Amino acid sequence: MSTTDAVTAEDGTADRWAAVRDLPPSAKLVAKVLDYNDTLTQSELAEETLLPPRTVRYALSRLEDEGVVDSRFSFTDARKRLYSLGV
Repeated sequence: MSTTDAVTAEDGTADRWAAVRDLPPSAKLVAKVLDYNDTLTQSELAEETLLPPRTVRYALSRLEDEGVVDSRFSFTDARKRLYSLGV
């Protein structure tokens, strides 16, 4: 175990991102953006990440499959879903 592994293992960040580690780069980017922002819609994620909406949809579906992202309906617009990081 290297020094950096020991540091990340102590503060829990290694365990926190373990589910994301083997996902595509787009899913990692979406997860990181959600880490910095509390809750975003799919269109806001596309705007923040500069990824095409289709790629954001795919990334979100992969993150949801891994249980990393939580989604819920928006109270202000029921057509939209709000996504937040669940890890």
